[in-house]
Amino acid sequence: MSKILIRGAKVLGGEPQDVLIDGGTIAEVASSIEAGDATVIEADGQILLPGLVDLHTHLREPGREDSETVLTGTRAAAIGGFTAVHAMANTFPVADTAGVVEQVYRLGKESGYCDVQPVGAVTVGLEGKQLAELGAMHDSAAGVKVFSDDGKCVDDAVIMRRALEYVKAFDGVIAQHAQEPRLTEGAQMNEGVVSAELGLGGWPAVAEESIIARDVLLAAHVGSRVHICHLSTAGSVEIVRWAKSKGWDVTAEVTPHHLLLTDELVRSYNPVYKVNPPLRTETDVLALREALADGTIDCVATDHAPHPHEDKDCEWAAAAMGMVGLETALSVVQETMVETGLLDWAAVADRMSFRPAVIGRLDGHGRPISAGEPANLTLVDPAYRGTVDPAGFASRSRNTPYQGRELPGRVTHTFLRGRATVVDGKLA
Repeated sequence: MSKILIRGAKVLGGEPQDVLIDGGTIAEVASSIEAGDATVIEADGQILLPGLVDLHTHLREPGREDSETVLTGTRAAAIGGFTAVHAMANTFPVADTAGVVEQVYRLGKESGYCDVQPVGAVTVGLEGKQLAELGAMHDSAAGVKVFSDDGKCVDDAVIMRRALEYVKAFDGVIAQHAQEPRLTEGAQMNEGVVSAELGLGGWPAVAEESIIARDVLLAAHVGSRVHICHLSTAGSVEIVRWAKSKGWDVTAEVTPHHLLLTDELVRSYNPVYKVNPPLRTETDVLALREALADGTIDCVATDHAPHPHEDKDCEWAAAAMGMVGLETALSVVQETMVETGLLDWAAVADRMSFRPAVIGRLDGHGRPISAGEPANLTLVDPAYRGTVDPAGFASRSRNTPYQGRELPGRVTHTFLRGRATVVDGKLA
């Protein structure tokens, strides 16, 4: 592998520096480095970040390759600046055994565009009745540390307690999809003024908040780790903030779309805006941004949820829930958090690389940009502005809520252990 010199990049948004990559490692970071025999990338005005880490990606394989595969999903991840993703367990068959998680892990290795860390199911078949093979999945080649029934809530308090107790043995974490099922039967969108006016079944905030309250108490009771997936309401923020004030081992994520979009968009009845949890109010959006800024919410996770066109291009009630997000995540964070002054680029690196890597116990990612560290890096042009065109996505699916919208920033290069997976904004 040849040497690569990134010249004049603003490391974490700071002063311009040169970064020399030699093989899979950062060899040197200095104000001026001789190029020698290295390939030079002129990065004047660009931001150099550690490779982004996504705690919440749906790659759909095995079973729903019509919407995404590990290969197409990791290509999309690389385009978005990600060098590692956590693949959720709601595949067909469900990733509830060592065999399935090892299959996903192996497919990630073969793709070569980013590292894929499988997430194991908490319960068999995501049915919420019996614990899955948590220990076997952890002991497998995939080394699973994060477990989630995402797409469904572990609503049985006893099952949730047992899962939290079980993963303590190997420092695992349970990632909860907080949705009380009885409170969301027939729900189609956020419960509020807009749902009342449109006559659509309301999805109350308390359906999320009640589960989060229960689970932070359970985690504290057994002394275990719980991670809250796609937190979406102002009330949820306050519960997590309270739990953290107690010193409990609780972390939380927010999606890019919940930082930008509101339930007012549902007035169009466009199913591209149908998502779980639903788009909330402007008050919720502002609370989420503030919580991400002050660290109450630990990280941004995409909840990349690809669907084939026939599952979204239909009437609202019949449409599947979910949005693709890997290729637009960093741009949305730049618009909602950086350009509003809530986060600087060093804090973006913290929320989109350092913290998710720590939460997922992921080795080799979310590391400082310094000599001797793995060369998992993302180079971003913050001055770029472009209109989102899903026709050019690397993902197999096109269900983005940002079609035709202008967003800032573009990933120009992504490096996975020193190998360029994206060059000039295109797959290498």
